[in-house]
Amino acid sequence: MTTTLTPLIAGNWKMNGVRASLDELQSLAEMLTTGEAPRAVVVICPPATILAAVARQGATSGILAGGQDCHPAASGAHTGDIAAGMLADAGAQYVIVGHSERRAAYAETDATVRAKAEAAIGAGLKPIICVGETEAERDSGKAETVVATQLAGSIPDHAGQHEVIVAYEPVWAIGTGRTPTSEEIAQMHNRIRTILVDRFADKGLAIRILYGGSLKPQNAREILAIENVNGGLVGGASLLAKDFYTIISAV
Repeated sequence: MTTTLTPLIAGNWKMNGVRASLDELQSLAEMLTTGEAPRAVVVICPPATILAAVARQGATSGILAGGQDCHPAASGAHTGDIAAGMLADAGAQYVIVGHSERRAAYAETDATVRAKAEAAIGAGLKPIICVGETEAERDSGKAETVVATQLAGSIPDHAGQHEVIVAYEPVWAIGTGRTPTSEEIAQMHNRIRTILVDRFADKGLAIRILYGGSLKPQNAREILAIENVNGGLVGGASLLAKDFYTIISAV
C-alpha cells in the first residue's frame, strides 16, 4: 500500500438496504468510535432512498456517504435518474461511476462514465471511477489493454486538478468468491499507477487506486498490503457491520 495516501474503504450496498439497515450503520459507528481509531477514510454508498439518512447518521462517527451512480446532466427530463447535485444535496461526498454492473446491464460506455465523472466533479463530489476486465478478456491476455483503454476513456482530462479515485474491479471476481492472486492484483495496480503518472505526472501519484472484487475479511489484510492498493471497494461484506469493520481494521 502506498504509505503517502490515506487508504479509503468504500462500501457499496448496491440494491440492498432499507431504513432498518441503519441499525448496521449504527453498529459500525460504535465499533469505529469505541475501538482504535481507523486509519482509513470510511465511505458507505447506500441506495438513494436512505442516502440522506446515512449521511446524517454517519456524520457523528466520521462515516462519509456516497451515491452509487449519477446522471451526466444537472437536471432535465430524465425520469428515474439522479443528478450529481442531488446526491450532494442529500449529503453525499462521493459517487461511484462506471461500476461493471452498470457497464454491463446498461451498456455504459467509457464516454458515458467520463461524462458522469465530470458531472460529479462539477457538483463537488469525488468520483470513484471503476475499471476492470471480464474473465474472457483476462483469459485472452487482454486484461491490461482493456483496463488501459477504460482509464483513457473514463477519466476526465482535468482529473489531476480534483480528487478522483480509481477502483479496479476484475469483473469475474465480483460476487463470485473468486479472487485474483496477490501477484495479479499487484501487476494490475502497478500498471494503473504507471498510466496515471504518465497522464497526470506527479498528480497521478495522489490518485487512490482501490481494489474491488470479493474483498472480504478473510483476504483483506493480504490484499490491502499490496503496493499501490490504496483501499477497497467492498460489496456484500459491507452490509454487515462486523465484516466491514474487520476489513477497515485490516488497513
